Amino acid sequence: AMAQAALGAARLHFDELNKLRVLEPEVAAQTAQLREECRAFVDKTAEFQKIVGSLIELVDQLAKAAESEKMKAIGARNLLKSIAKQREAQEQQLQALIAEKKMQLERYRIEYETLCKIEADQNEFIDQFIFQK
Repeated sequence: AMAQAALGAARLHFDELNKLRVLEPEVAAQTAQLREECRAFVDKTAEFQKIVGSLIELVDQLAKAAESEKMKAIGARNLLKSIAKQREAQEQQLQALIAEKKMQLERYRIEYETLCKIEADQNEFIDQFIFQK
């Protein structure tokens, strides 16, 4: 017991295997436990970094895919706009053609009515000429 007290005063201790130690057994155990906890923490941190890294990679891929789809959508929208403009231009051309044909039809109708009147006048003249003989 006296030797134990003298060692204690010199801050020396025996562990459970009776080896001489500078640290108290309790402090040594706490230090070992802390070392293990730190190692586990470092491992978890590394695992977390790996997960975050793959998550960032995935988000980047999704962003690229979204950008690609956006560009496709813009292309499709522009194509639809140009098709709509072409259709509009075609419709205007056809409307102009219809108006032109209507005017032509009206001219032909007037010409036909005039010819019918001339024919009627000529038939009347022929009938009068025949009756005079």
